[in-house]
Amino acid sequence: MGVMNDPLTNDLFPQALLPVTLQGPADLEGFRRAARALLARQMLPEQVSWHSSDTPVQDLFASPIAGAVAATTAIHNAAFAYAPPVGVPPEFVTLCETAILHSDPNRFGLLYRILWRLAHEPGLRHDPLDADMVMAQQMAQAVRRDMHKMKAFVRFRTVQDETFRSNPGGGPLHVAWFEPEHHIAEAIAPFFARRFTQMRWAVLTPERSIQWDGAQLSFGPGARKSDAPPPDAGEKLWLTYYENIFNPARLKVKMMQKEMPRKYWHNLPEAVLIAPLAAGAHERSARMVDEVPIGPTRRLPDITVLPVTMAPDEDSPVSSLEQLREATNHCLECPIGACATQSVCGEGPLQAKLMFVGEQPGDQEDLQGRPFVGPAGQLLDRALDELGIQRGQVFVSNAVKHFKYELRGQRRIHKTPSQREAAACQHWLDDEIALVQPGLLVALGATAARSLLGRAVPVMANRGRIFERDDGRKVLVTLHPSALLRMPAEGREAAYADWLADLSVLTQQPQD
Repeated sequence: MGVMNDPLTNDLFPQALLPVTLQGPADLEGFRRAARALLARQMLPEQVSWHSSDTPVQDLFASPIAGAVAATTAIHNAAFAYAPPVGVPPEFVTLCETAILHSDPNRFGLLYRILWRLAHEPGLRHDPLDADMVMAQQMAQAVRRDMHKMKAFVRFRTVQDETFRSNPGGGPLHVAWFEPEHHIAEAIAPFFARRFTQMRWAVLTPERSIQWDGAQLSFGPGARKSDAPPPDAGEKLWLTYYENIFNPARLKVKMMQKEMPRKYWHNLPEAVLIAPLAAGAHERSARMVDEVPIGPTRRLPDITVLPVTMAPDEDSPVSSLEQLREATNHCLECPIGACATQSVCGEGPLQAKLMFVGEQPGDQEDLQGRPFVGPAGQLLDRALDELGIQRGQVFVSNAVKHFKYELRGQRRIHKTPSQREAAACQHWLDDEIALVQPGLLVALGATAARSLLGRAVPVMANRGRIFERDDGRKVLVTLHPSALLRMPAEGREAAYADWLADLSVLTQQPQD
């Protein structure tokens, strides 16, 4: 097939390649305009030299002639704006949107070569083993993997910037440093904006910086790692938590390195713990097996379980938290209390503005007689601290007042209470709400949401939403912190950030 002569190229540089300059390394729109114009002029892939406004980009098939770029770029880029559209399979458009973000300097030449071949080789779209298509798909896959890792391994640190000092109610600025392998910063920015809508944040990368002010995204030049803030108190808490939840019996080093490649470790605060924890895993596992289990000391008298339909004594209303604790310790309305160490009622000041309600006490809560003192409680404390809410100023409780579990060897494993068991505890929760008179209730998990709203509420579909009860009280629905602890390690920090975004609504509620 003959090639249509380009008078501009022939006049200026008779033997030069046609240069095309794109505005940045991920200029998809510029590439589409240029590719349409080149295809309309019947320019072969080997006749084009691709460049970027910040970094020269060579094409796959030829060496550009020095000096051609500066002389013809402006003329040809202006002409590209009037090129007609080209009909291609939708799959190729999607492929271009992702593969163009790859760091390979030859990606533009590869994508134009595929476009040319799609226009002149109709059978290409049905050839899954074509070398060019396979290469482009591998680029796209690498970009998607890099974006997934960025979502999982971004670690924010709080900064009390000038905006925070002038308006503390808006919360501190959360800043993170990340080194992506490809040009993904701007493409992934909307994801972080959706996930962390309620907080101000910035992500710094060597190529681009992203900032969200709570209303809109903005982009700036690249940064250096030294521009990111140093470790803060929240990070120290995270390291303590990470060390305490590390389970040596479940360590799989190869799988961990596959999901958390070493190239990301130098920017992960928990990475400093990985080597020593992994080195001592075998010894700790053996020590755990040899340890003599410590069983709980029962503090409740033996009881005879009565039918769950037995109603509370309405003639003796609860008038204090102490009376509530005494009454729940002798509750006979469901079988859970028969095996518990003690009942666990709510804790905190009366007339608290916020009341958090979880599902039921855990193992540590059952032993200590206090709510949210185990791992889930530590995670809740961390979130409250980051939101600027003092634990001593909120009331924390559970929908069910006794620990339901099943024995596996010597371990007590949490077991979800049934609806009947939660219903048996409903009046105790109502007594707590009547005593506390909270301004806003927070339902942590599905059991708490059902108990507070009187109906099933899908938590994942409604997380971060505020509902109104029949009595007019507002209820914020979100996940229970224990749900985060059960997630895979590589996604736990991102899930925590999502959860913190749910809870950040609390800082926007009126205090009166």
